Amino acid sequence: MAKSGLGPDPGGVAAAAVLKRAVELDAESRYQQALVCYQEGIDLLLQVLKGTKDDTKKCNLRKKISDYMDRAENIKKYLDQEKEDGKYHKQIKIEENATGFSYESVFQEYLNETVREVWIEDPYIRHTHQLYNFLRFCEMLIKKPCKVKTIHLLTSLDEGFGKAQQISGLEEIKASLRNHGVLLELEYSSSIHDREIRFNNGWMIKIGRGLDYFKKPQGRFSLGYCDLDLRPCHETTVDIFHNRHTKKI
Repeated sequence: MAKSGLGPDPGGVAAAAVLKRAVELDAESRYQQALVCYQEGIDLLLQVLKGTKDDTKKCNLRKKISDYMDRAENIKKYLDQEKEDGKYHKQIKIEENATGFSYESVFQEYLNETVREVWIEDPYIRHTHQLYNFLRFCEMLIKKPCKVKTIHLLTSLDEGFGKAQQISGLEEIKASLRNHGVLLELEYSSSIHDREIRFNNGWMIKIGRGLDYFKKPQGRFSLGYCDLDLRPCHETTVDIFHNRHTKKI
């Protein structure tokens, strides 16, 4: 794809910046992110077109919009085929002490109104902070645009002194979700090792550390205690796949 080349028109500055990023992502084969930028840039260009009086500029804008729409459509077809074939794979590397990786930031791209059922395999939903992590993840799932009705959790049972607290905490989360019309199905396994999250819309996310990739906050009143986008992370890798035939646990 050629450079965005929208010229110095102040009305197109925002569109030019977004489309420049789209072209860069496209060149790096980061197609999912490129598609989002192309779509956003096209929307901005359409707004510029509405406010343009000059016929020559209108013609040029229509041509650019058409070109970007063609490219976006080709990328969408490619990604749809990758999903259909079960070949889609995207990897995010979270560096040590990196910030900006709240659950919303990581998962938002894959959550939409079609998400009604979620399967979570994570052996470490045991300790207090891990229970809070799971609670935050559930809070994200019940917000719009999701229409989640069932959450399946497969985890391991704490065999030490924390067993009672773990069971009590998960039952409390289950009761709270029930009040929001969501069923939490709990299952325990002593042999679980994998960490995996699946949505019924076909997306599957594997995080090396599971949901427990945030570092302990510096204090109860330090930035990042509440907002996980500001919380430093442990180093880990997030792998995203798509499979139309997502299996159940």
